[in-house]
Amino acid sequence: MTTLDPSLPRHTADTPAADPVYAAKATKAAVEFESFFIANMLKQMRAGTREMASEDSVFKDPVNRDMQDMADGMVATQMAGQRAFGIADAILRQLLPAPLNNSK
Repeated sequence: MTTLDPSLPRHTADTPAADPVYAAKATKAAVEFESFFIANMLKQMRAGTREMASEDSVFKDPVNRDMQDMADGMVATQMAGQRAFGIADAILRQLLPAPLNNSK
C-alpha cells in the first residue's frame, strides 16, 4: 500500500485549481496538448506511409502532402476535442481537484 507524502502540495478550496478560470485554462491547455500529440503521431505515421509507398502512389505525390498535413491537423484537433486518447483527461486529473476534473 502506498502512503502519501505529506510534503506534496494538496488541492484545497483556496488553491488555484479550485478557480473556474484556472480550470478553463487548464482544460484548454490539456486539450491543445492532446491535439499536438495526436498531430505529431499522425505526422510520423504519414511519413512512414510515404516511405513505404510506391513511386506512383498518391502518398508520394508532393502536391497532396500539404493538404494531407492540413487534414491531419484538423483530424487531430477534432479527436482532441472529443478527448479520444484520454491524454487531456490524464493531465487534468493531475492539475484539478476531483470535483472539477469531471467536466468535459
